[in-house]
Amino acid sequence: IEDDELLVKMYSTKCSIEGCGVDTAIDGQEALEKLEKNEYDIILLDLMLPKVDGFEVLEKLRASSWPNAKKPVIVFSNLGQQSDIDRAKKLGANDYLVKANLTPNQVVEKLYEYMK
Repeated sequence: IEDDELLVKMYSTKCSIEGCGVDTAIDGQEALEKLEKNEYDIILLDLMLPKVDGFEVLEKLRASSWPNAKKPVIVFSNLGQQSDIDRAKKLGANDYLVKANLTPNQVVEKLYEYMK
């Protein structure tokens, strides 16, 4: 769930090369609609999203009875303040990655850790 088209393309391509199926959403509203209807193994979630921000997506997901409510959510954001990290984890994020600190390979490795 990412609104930066370049990042969506880069990470979708990287994940596809690694053999993972990928679905994307470019804003929080689209994400909520997809999370309610489809089932995923893992969710990679940006926080700064149009329409509905990532914190609200996470909160609604965890409070729902949707199939994805208990699936691992990795927040993937450039918001690196401890308060943002603490808030995301309190809302149910399994992990928090700062985009600027990781390569695509490292991000995919982290996804695989949660899918084992």
